[in-house]
Amino acid sequence: MNQERTIGEGIYIIGGPGITHAADATSFIVECGTELVMIDSGAGKTEHLLVEHIEGLGLDPGNLSTLILTHCHIDHIGAAPYFKKRFGCTLVIHNLDADAVESGDPVATAANLYGTTFPSTHVDTRLSGDGGTLSFGGEQIHWIHTPGHTPGSLSIYCDRGDERILFGQDIHGPFLPDFGSDIGAWKRSMMKLFNLEADILCEGHFGIFRSKERVRSYIMGYLTRY
Repeated sequence: MNQERTIGEGIYIIGGPGITHAADATSFIVECGTELVMIDSGAGKTEHLLVEHIEGLGLDPGNLSTLILTHCHIDHIGAAPYFKKRFGCTLVIHNLDADAVESGDPVATAANLYGTTFPSTHVDTRLSGDGGTLSFGGEQIHWIHTPGHTPGSLSIYCDRGDERILFGQDIHGPFLPDFGSDIGAWKRSMMKLFNLEADILCEGHFGIFRSKERVRSYIMGYLTRY
């Protein structure tokens, strides 16, 4: 697939605007030894393309052990039931967004805004607290609780080689009462990300930002706006 892109060492973008369905937020695969970890799964309209794109990288989707959901909105979680059923992967999300996934709440998942529904789906691992580290195949993936867009929004980062790669999905917002958004919490979250000094930022809808300077500028631009 000519639109596949390597983000960093063993980290690939497999879906998102211009790659799969227009409604999809970006999705990523992280190689962790023999395991594959997916970050977000798109809106669930072209999940077969995500599988094809994993295979196009020369990877076996059967090695997908875990799907980390950065928050509970349909454009990020839509294909989660498919991947859980087909590959038996573990679903991970922050505890504060987990109930929306398990209940299939049409408002909290924003499914109503997309004119669709999301089926009640069991969450295997509920993260709680401010952050932590998950280990897969001898590799580490770090998570930070970054509420603001939703109460349980997560940001993920990996250190690969000499690069820090940050998955800051939807750190731009939007901020709506139906989402449980909190601008004050979001500003504090953005300062956490700013202080990470990431080399690469993978954003949910607006692309990949490379270099510490561009990452800092992107985050600060939104902090200034709000």
